[in-house]
Amino acid sequence: MNPQTKKAVRFLQSWVINTAAVLVAAAILHKHITYENKLQNLLIASLLLGILNAFVRPILMLIALPLLIFTLGLFTLVINALLLYFVGQLLQPSFYVDSFRYAFFGALIISVISIALNVLTGNARGSIRIQRGPPPGPPKNPGGGNGPVIDV
Repeated sequence: MNPQTKKAVRFLQSWVINTAAVLVAAAILHKHITYENKLQNLLIASLLLGILNAFVRPILMLIALPLLIFTLGLFTLVINALLLYFVGQLLQPSFYVDSFRYAFFGALIISVISIALNVLTGNARGSIRIQRGPPPGPPKNPGGGNGPVIDV
């Protein structure tokens, strides 16, 4: 598979995962995060949320860096909630978020579901890897001798 096709498949997989996570959040908080009964509205909302996460979120993270350091990264949830609330305001008739409080809970649900689905599908970025097969053997002796190597 060529790199362009891989990127397109990864994008579509991320979009489906994001849509599923938004659907679960809307189902759990059904009176506070609502969308018209068309799947199209949910797809547009999740696409817009993904675009904002790709382009606006890094800028917000940079601006809020002192708060992120002070809260040990928990302020990321506030940034995610802000983006979800903004999507609800932009798409208000077809996708609506009741208040910032429910945007926060929705962002928390979306984050947990997205992480779980990304790990399950192998779409996760980062250091989570599942290794199948025997563990690698011991490293080869760089000195070429038979004795132990002591690095100081």
